[in-house]
Amino acid sequence: MPDYFYSLEARKYRGKLGELKGEAVQAFEQFNKKVFAEGALTLKQKELIALAAAHVTRCPYCIDSHAKKAKDAGATDEEIAEAILVAVAMSAGASMAHANIAMQSLAEKQ
Repeated sequence: MPDYFYSLEARKYRGKLGELKGEAVQAFEQFNKKVFAEGALTLKQKELIALAAAHVTRCPYCIDSHAKKAKDAGATDEEIAEAILVAVAMSAGASMAHANIAMQSLAEKQ
């Protein structure tokens, strides 16, 4: 993956967070493992959800990681594309919902 999202060099400093707050970092890692364990949802379904969420949260590292993990879990390119488009719709939907605030502000200004 090219180094054009954020600097990949910065990842080497992640260990510093562990040094400072190791127990919390370990708790997060354990939580993450439990969340992605097979359960009512398959790993493929969870990775597709994670990929969509990564698009909504705009995390390029997560997008890269979960796209690959979704593919490894058996997701097709078409399923991955649909998951991404669900995220796009949700992001646009949130903007549309917040447009109500702007329209209310305009109405109150008159």
